[in-house]
Amino acid sequence: MPSLSQQEADARRVKRSDYTSCTVAFIDCKKPGSHLKENYSIIGPGVTSSADQVVNLPEPHGFNIGAAAMPNGITNNLHIHFTAEVFIVQKGEWTFRWGSNGENEFTGREGDILSVPTWIFRGFTNAGPDDGWLFTILGGDNTGGVIFHPDIIREAAEYGLYISNENTLIDTSRGDAVPDADACIPPMPDTEVAALREVTPREMRSRVVTAADRDFRPAFIDANLPGCGAELAPVIGYGLTQNRDHAAPITNPHGFSTEWLRMAPCTHVSPFALPDKMVIILHKGQLRITFHDGTDVTVDLEAWDTYSIPAGTVRSLEALGDETVEALVTVSGDHRKRPVFADDVIAAAEARGTGLDAGGFMAKAALLPLYRRAG
Repeated sequence: MPSLSQQEADARRVKRSDYTSCTVAFIDCKKPGSHLKENYSIIGPGVTSSADQVVNLPEPHGFNIGAAAMPNGITNNLHIHFTAEVFIVQKGEWTFRWGSNGENEFTGREGDILSVPTWIFRGFTNAGPDDGWLFTILGGDNTGGVIFHPDIIREAAEYGLYISNENTLIDTSRGDAVPDADACIPPMPDTEVAALREVTPREMRSRVVTAADRDFRPAFIDANLPGCGAELAPVIGYGLTQNRDHAAPITNPHGFSTEWLRMAPCTHVSPFALPDKMVIILHKGQLRITFHDGTDVTVDLEAWDTYSIPAGTVRSLEALGDETVEALVTVSGDHRKRPVFADDVIAAAEARGTGLDAGGFMAKAALLPLYRRAG
């Protein structure tokens, strides 16, 4: 069983105050209306093209956690991703666009999540009245970078900006030499742009889980134990839930699962282990994570903090303060996740009438057979 010292556990917390922006992360950074973008790489580098980008926790997770912040009216221009890109609206109102010329739109508000298909152009604008914030999840440890819309690449050259074949931003205003054409990513031919798949507004809406869409249900075997009762609302893929009535609205492979966690004040989730890396982005409230390896190391999270829990560690979660905790939980892999609770937790739950069936889902203990098949 892995163990963490207090120092090691603290190092896996990225506080809101630790997030460090980069304003020259992409080739459109000098375009009027896009020049005030702030890009953040919280876990993994994401798709940044800038050597100036600070990465808070570079350890590979199988996915990247980042963020984008912008004042009202600022736009992140049309670009293509090769791996999953998921937007979580933390603050504000955002207009998301997609299509070969950004002809389709969806408006996202606080608590909404949008997963954009790969290999289509997408962009977004802060349409709210003040500064807005998006968290992002990108699939893979190597995202492959991005392809910007050909109009953006051509316009960037007017400001002395180019993108190399290695996804590195070249800025002639900073003394970089003008690169040879074959050393840069060229504009995508118009014929290739026109040939990209079309995603209808109806299809894209099926890839949105708004705050109102969330299906919170009791999630864990300890649901009926005193002081427990945490709920999950699946968003993407097979997550942690032990509730067989749960179904994720977005099911295509992303390389990770994502679900909302909700905990009433002063409640907890009993200690459990998980053989996968797990990241918590705290949306609201205060949350304590305790590692149970004989030392009871604890880390307290505030709203907007990000925390990475190593695979294999035994951890419990506790909602602190008077506010209901809402957190986004992302776990590596497309497989179904299997939290492992201690035998005494299972026994206590069974004594109160709840057991786990052979599929690992909660069921009435009285209905479960007593025999165990050999082999």
